[in-house]
Amino acid sequence: MIVVGAGVVGIACARFLQRDGNRVMVIDPREPGDGASFGNAGIIATNLVHPIAMPGILREIPRMLLDPYGPLTLRWRYLPRIAPWLWQLAKATRPDRVAAIAAGLAALAGRADNAWAELLRQAGAEDLLRRPGWLQVFSSQAAFARTTAEREVMRHHGVRFEVLGAEEIRQLEPALAPLCGQALWFPDCGFVLDPKRLAERLAAAFVADGGTILRETVTGFEPADRVAAVVTDRGCHPARAVVLAAGAWSRPLAARLGARVPLDTERGYHLMFDTPEPGLRRPVLWADHHINLVPMMHGLRLTSGVEFAGLAAPPDYRRIDRLAGLARRMLPGLAAAPRSRWLGFRPSLPDSLPVLGRSRRHEGVYFAFGHQHLGVTLAAISGRVIADLAAGRDPGIDLRPYRAQRW
Repeated sequence: MIVVGAGVVGIACARFLQRDGNRVMVIDPREPGDGASFGNAGIIATNLVHPIAMPGILREIPRMLLDPYGPLTLRWRYLPRIAPWLWQLAKATRPDRVAAIAAGLAALAGRADNAWAELLRQAGAEDLLRRPGWLQVFSSQAAFARTTAEREVMRHHGVRFEVLGAEEIRQLEPALAPLCGQALWFPDCGFVLDPKRLAERLAAAFVADGGTILRETVTGFEPADRVAAVVTDRGCHPARAVVLAAGAWSRPLAARLGARVPLDTERGYHLMFDTPEPGLRRPVLWADHHINLVPMMHGLRLTSGVEFAGLAAPPDYRRIDRLAGLARRMLPGLAAAPRSRWLGFRPSLPDSLPVLGRSRRHEGVYFAFGHQHLGVTLAAISGRVIADLAAGRDPGIDLRPYRAQRW
């Protein structure tokens, strides 16, 4: 079996397939975890059962684009390319679609922790996961009110959260400046101390148990009607089954497999700072400004926002650098300057759901890509689902919401 993609989703698929006794090869031109898996916020966000586009979001987009500190950036020359994706996003905000999407996300998120527990135990990597919850703080009533619909969706799907006041925020995170009078606390969320190291540990366990990882670029599949081999820039590799889990680079390969999906990339940036003293005990999101601060193994990570510009455009760090000033207001102990910057590519579909399941056209071909902001959260359960399908087991989840032909 061949897994195309060595991000955390691809490696999770490989590990679960290997658990079932399969000989598995992973192919990716990059090292394991060097894509979006390297620089994400690392949060196991099982609370995020609502889509990224809720009803009313379209009215907010102009404000977001005009705000130099806002959560959304668009390179205007990319607008013709992203316009069809945005149209599909708009259609996904209908109340009936939001309900169906939320049900699909909740079905995966509700099984994510169990799958991660198994995967981490197999790899001896339990030390990389912490579970102190996720705190989202609000400095304005307007920002808190904008979460009303999201809170309703979360309640409907049994997500545990508490609404906190200023004193409770101070008790949980005494290092925060007293800027925020309300918060949402999600006690069941966890986070990964080092997302890159997590991918490396899973990959090392995979290789130690007999798996193979090749640094090659997949260019196609042979033959076209019934896949029997994966073609790369260095050769041809026989395969009795193929899993496409190439993240933001999955779209052209999926098309070669007969699945035309509106996959695009939400470009995400991060800044890394030295660990401040006093520091944070858990991830904290300042929701008014969409600033996420995460205390990681080797420093504090600031993540924020989305940029639409495709895979080829050079990075533009101006917005994330501006947010560093706001982050210092939030956490006064934060260093004056970051020690590093990063750009990565979230593989995103306009309805917030991944493509997960069997190919309708090719026997023995499976898809696991498009996890948007939930790649780390849903990686393990996606790997378990793919392994169940490959073994002929019922994964216990209705996979119709994630089919590649839903557009």
